[in-house]
Amino acid sequence: MDMNRRSVLKAGGVVAAGVGLGGLTACSGTGNTGAGSGSAGDADKGDITVWSWAGPAAEMRALVPAFNKKYPGIKVTVQDIGNPAIWDKITTGMAAGGSGLADVLHIGVDYLPGYVEKFPGQLADLGPLGADAYKGAFAQGLWETVCPDGKRVNALPWEANSGGFYYRADIFEKAGVDANAIDTWDDAIEAGKKIKAKTGASLLGIDKPASQADSANFFQMLLQLQGTMFFNLDGHIMLDSPEAVRAMTLIKKMNDAGLVSDISGGWNALISSIKKGTAAVVPWPTWFGGVIEETVPGEAGKWGVRLPPAVRRGGSRAATVNSTHLAVSGKSHHQAAAWRFVEFVLTRPESQVAIYKAKGIAPALIKAYDDPVFHQPSTFFSGQKKGEIFFEALKAPQPAYNYTSDYARALKAVTDAQTKVLLKGADPAAELRAAASLLAGQTGREIAG
Repeated sequence: MDMNRRSVLKAGGVVAAGVGLGGLTACSGTGNTGAGSGSAGDADKGDITVWSWAGPAAEMRALVPAFNKKYPGIKVTVQDIGNPAIWDKITTGMAAGGSGLADVLHIGVDYLPGYVEKFPGQLADLGPLGADAYKGAFAQGLWETVCPDGKRVNALPWEANSGGFYYRADIFEKAGVDANAIDTWDDAIEAGKKIKAKTGASLLGIDKPASQADSANFFQMLLQLQGTMFFNLDGHIMLDSPEAVRAMTLIKKMNDAGLVSDISGGWNALISSIKKGTAAVVPWPTWFGGVIEETVPGEAGKWGVRLPPAVRRGGSRAATVNSTHLAVSGKSHHQAAAWRFVEFVLTRPESQVAIYKAKGIAPALIKAYDDPVFHQPSTFFSGQKKGEIFFEALKAPQPAYNYTSDYARALKAVTDAQTKVLLKGADPAAELRAAASLLAGQTGREIAG
């Protein structure tokens, strides 16, 4: 797994940022044959290329021998394009009419709508190839994310990361706080005051000056715990919704109480904070548990994990905060063979379990969680069954989200608003109204009433 992949995903690429595409030229590659219309081709023969990055690329490559036992006539080449390089390379290929694109493309949830909206037809409809059979196979909300109109299946879900609440169990114990008794984030603030007074540790860390594009991860999780996001399903702006104001107000309360440490400076600052024990809680998704284990292996047994508190008492603790997908190029002349590989990787529990064991990538495929590996106690996390905790989140009712092609602009508006709240004590409601108005002016989108 590329440990920092979500940071660069959230940064926004050429498509997500809405940058002009007129000057882009085709890149070299070994995917489909060019800019003409794609075709299904022979489902059992052909040479296909797959674009991904780091850990996911390595794990797909490891599955190729098993795939070829079933489909010996399909030659698969998996390329590690790198992250964020892959986003520019996909954009360049699409802007050139599909020239040079791989047959199979690994795409983040925040990029998928931009590719679909700005480059119609550049991703194949997987429904006729067989994807419709798997409509109920994935975590709730994800099918509507890849098939928003109920007709075209733009991709198939792979990874589904739920919001988490990783915490230093030893710090909580020293402060006399029961982590599992925290029902809401208001409760967490009260617990944080005790922790700060008795141990000196902050409750959590935020990149206050927004030195990185993904500095609003925590804010976004608070939104999704309330079942909303930056846009509604119609693409209307939700930055100043009651849920958004409630989320930003919680962040201000934490900060005003001295419970938020500053982790500006990117990935290295976050890792340094974990090593120093600066914060008692790290509110990051499923995949981040492996990062903590690798960062502080000597702290095994000193950490715990649970789902995050609800924003409002009785509210949801489940939020699928990010996901990635596999798509097939609409210009590929081997779409049927490419689909065979996507199906083999994403719909077979054996494939997803192997990937999870190797890289800790949490599958969107619900059937994969029948495997014992997801139900084993974790020595590092105080004997807790980490896999079961996050599986409960994936099983919970969750809505689909529309990131739109303007996600990067929305993210910039949100992080700027958050910085003013954290560093200048600005009013959350006023800043979010201004952010929504700014975004509407930039995009022409309506503000939801």
